[in-house]
Amino acid sequence: MKITLKVWRQKNSESKGAFKTYPVDGVSEDMSFLEMIDILNESLVKKNEEPIAFDHDCREGICGMCSLYINGRPHGPVQTTTCQLHMRSFKDGETITVEPWRAKPFPVVKDLVVDRAAFDRIQQAGGYVSVNTGGVPDANEIPIPKRIADEAFDSATCIGCGACVAACKNASAMLFVSAKVSQFALLPQGQVERKTRVEKMVAQMDEEGFGACTNTKACEAECPKDIKITNIARLNREYFSAKMTSNNV
Repeated sequence: MKITLKVWRQKNSESKGAFKTYPVDGVSEDMSFLEMIDILNESLVKKNEEPIAFDHDCREGICGMCSLYINGRPHGPVQTTTCQLHMRSFKDGETITVEPWRAKPFPVVKDLVVDRAAFDRIQQAGGYVSVNTGGVPDANEIPIPKRIADEAFDSATCIGCGACVAACKNASAMLFVSAKVSQFALLPQGQVERKTRVEKMVAQMDEEGFGACTNTKACEAECPKDIKITNIARLNREYFSAKMTSNNV
């Protein structure tokens, strides 16, 4: 395959960025999108040009580091992580536009790399489960209905990639925050800090500058882990309930 890449190049967060066009030849349809960028970077290095900076880690679809905006969609045309996107999803001779996440709370570090520390600060604001569990309990010591356990696990599968933010026209982080709130709110171990957790996480989300939920379901449609917007409904219930009884009202 032969493709043309239009890649966003930006030296740092203070510099002005622009698209630069690169032809890439000899691309196999079995390559992942990141492997294709590796090939391009190898050719740039041989020409003594600056390689394209992009985030990646496990390349197994479980860490969420490979956050690229490809042809107007987070992670590209397939609902998966970029590392699991293969070149067979594109046509020979196609022009592919690659950008970083576009959100104020995710400032560009360099080229396609953005700083997603805002997500970390939101989770840190929520804290951890403080219940003293001691050693590893027996599997059935704390009875939890399977439906609840499944819902909590499904919420916990959120990898914090930021695709929900990139897909939302308001750059909302509601799907991410709701998943992190849900995974604790559904389980008995998370009840002690249930109210303070949701208050602090929502307050931090607002402080970071994320927008409000648009209710267009774009976040759910692009989420590589299929996190459902029913979590957002739960987040709203948790937040309103906490505020009704909060000492901070």
